[in-house]
Amino acid sequence: MVAESFTVDLDKPLVFQVGHLGEEYQEWIHQPIVCVEGPRFFQSDFWEFLTRTVWWAIPTIWLPVVCYVLSISASRGLTFPQMGLIVAFGVLTWTLLEYTLHRFLFHIETKSYWANTAHYLLHGCHHKHPQDGLRLVFPPTATAILLVPLWKLLHLIATPATAPAMLGGILFGYVMYDVTHYYLHHGQPKELTFKHLKKYHLNHHFRIQDKGYGITSSLWDRVFGTLPGIKTAQKKKL
Repeated sequence: MVAESFTVDLDKPLVFQVGHLGEEYQEWIHQPIVCVEGPRFFQSDFWEFLTRTVWWAIPTIWLPVVCYVLSISASRGLTFPQMGLIVAFGVLTWTLLEYTLHRFLFHIETKSYWANTAHYLLHGCHHKHPQDGLRLVFPPTATAILLVPLWKLLHLIATPATAPAMLGGILFGYVMYDVTHYYLHHGQPKELTFKHLKKYHLNHHFRIQDKGYGITSSLWDRVFGTLPGIKTAQKKKL
């Protein structure tokens, strides 16, 4: 006897439904529903609220933190040129983190109930509803929790003066990433660089989901060989 496939009811909260898809989950999330109005995740209004974030909350909350940690490094003796170099290195570090997390965590293949559920909350929801404007940026509560171990790690591997500046660079890179990501989905860029980035990212959503993991740039896709290929018709001359 063949088991009957599970059907997700889009009119009901989704989070605790998607796990039942089992091995069909991966195919389901890569059949996007293009609608600005996002689905409901939870029955609880409290948990539902925590899943929704307006894009401008990200720079509003985190840019002052960037300035604060840079002021700590300045008070501990770092010059502005030194801070500039460390911040630039922090931003570069973020772009590698952005690529690594997107490729190896956000696109991990799952099939068990709880793995599907966790993946949907983490990234699957974005591929299923790519234009959901309130779930495009990372919730500040989750970011704050993740910053604690990052802060401790940086203090283990860097000096007391450089660790805050390094955190500031990584955090600034993250802010640029989240704001850029929102713009690529909802903006209408006229500048060539952003036009290319928008086309590059939407290609990842709608054509080749296992390539093009960079959001703010294609740098690491080029380095690690995950740059989407361009199909060209070739004719052989006899």
